[in-house]
Amino acid sequence: MPQPLAPADAPPHADTLGRLRETGYRYRPVKQELRENLIARLRAGDDVFPGVRGYEGTVLPQIIHALFSRHDLLLLGLRGQAKTRIIRQLPALLDAWCPVIDGCEMPDDPTHPMTGKGKRLVEEHGDDTPVRWLARHERFHEKLATPDVTIADLIGEIDIVKHAEGRYLSDEETMHLGLIPRTNRGIFAVNELPDLAPRIQVGLFNVLEERDIQVRGYPIRLPLDLTLVFSANPEDYTNRGRIVTPLKDRIGSVIRTHYPRTIGEAVRITNENAWTSRNGDAPHGDPTDLKTPKVLVPDYLRTVIEMLVAEARTSSHINQASGVSVRCSIACLETLVSAAERRGLLTGEDPVMPRVCDLPHMLAATRGKIELLIAEDGQETEDRLVESLLGEAVKKVFDQVAEIDDYEHVADAFAEGLKLTLGDETSAADAVASMKHVDGLLDAAKELAPELGLDPDDPQQLASAGELVLEALYVHKRLSKQATADGGRYGR
Repeated sequence: MPQPLAPADAPPHADTLGRLRETGYRYRPVKQELRENLIARLRAGDDVFPGVRGYEGTVLPQIIHALFSRHDLLLLGLRGQAKTRIIRQLPALLDAWCPVIDGCEMPDDPTHPMTGKGKRLVEEHGDDTPVRWLARHERFHEKLATPDVTIADLIGEIDIVKHAEGRYLSDEETMHLGLIPRTNRGIFAVNELPDLAPRIQVGLFNVLEERDIQVRGYPIRLPLDLTLVFSANPEDYTNRGRIVTPLKDRIGSVIRTHYPRTIGEAVRITNENAWTSRNGDAPHGDPTDLKTPKVLVPDYLRTVIEMLVAEARTSSHINQASGVSVRCSIACLETLVSAAERRGLLTGEDPVMPRVCDLPHMLAATRGKIELLIAEDGQETEDRLVESLLGEAVKKVFDQVAEIDDYEHVADAFAEGLKLTLGDETSAADAVASMKHVDGLLDAAKELAPELGLDPDDPQQLASAGELVLEALYVHKRLSKQATADGGRYGR
């Protein structure tokens, strides 16, 4: 889990510029601070971006190189690729505490003041200049880009009230500062950069290159000390907007993110992020007396979920410029656990294991996370497509551990018109009892169970393996399956 940004220790006691100097404080620009602290983190062997998986050999080295080079960053990638998570971990590379002049609207270093007010305070008070300390989490601000964001929001605007009080327009204190100057001595992030109107993006040119700001053309310039970080989807993602070319030219490093490269990697990411340990847990980790059945998710169903998402990311029916987020996998696993949890409450089973009959409930978790091509749009079309992809995922997972021809005899048992209905409200014991009516099914389930890492002597695990045998025969077109009010009815 990411470490907390707020430091655990108290701020230093130095409350004046003189006492600050006595501590041996050394001023470092923010980018140099990030560079030095990152070097120290790497030398200590610490995890630089805890909880970010799958980028160890690709994205993370590029981010480290960019920080070493003291660059501003743009993380470019489809939705659900941990861009925001990475950005929000960057402040952990800042010092725990940073001294600023007390009394300045904009954070200003006491030993290197850049604002007119800061310089006056140091000149007037000398070593008695008051100092306050900013925690690292106070040095990070982010803004979600929307079309209504203005230059005043980001840079600032002339404050007419301050002007009416007698200040000249050429005085920086007539300005109402925006988010960027208020983040001086820190990190400022803009999420979804293309959503900023082009004229607003142009307003960032000077901040990125000349490191200063100017408001309404008045001769007020403030040299800023901060790191800028942006996130964006690829330019062909939507028609909402694009990053203007000169702005991209001014961003030091553009780093492309990606989805997990392997199924095992994807399973690991989903397992770490999905809420699956629920017994006695409240949403924020607070203890509760509410006890629910323990849900044991078999590894093969975790793999089925990732196979489903992998199939969706290559389907010609899905808008690949939009992508299929990792959040889809997380939501599907959480829904699968909830389906088993509900069955456990209804049947009194504890623990309880998800089965193939629970997979259709994942459709609700995929809606809104998969964007069809316009010509194929529609909820029914989307659900049918997901059902088809789910069938392909089950087929691939089964084929990794067994040969379908070895289970042909189970399909033959349905030749005389036998039908078997299994539903998500059927207990494991009842499901196993029903499977006894199909010659060879339980033996096949017991044979398959060890290949899936399951215990054939446990009814929960045996029922799960048995349903996979039936579903594999169905997706390989050896059996038929009809949806009923009670569940799925298998037949020949």
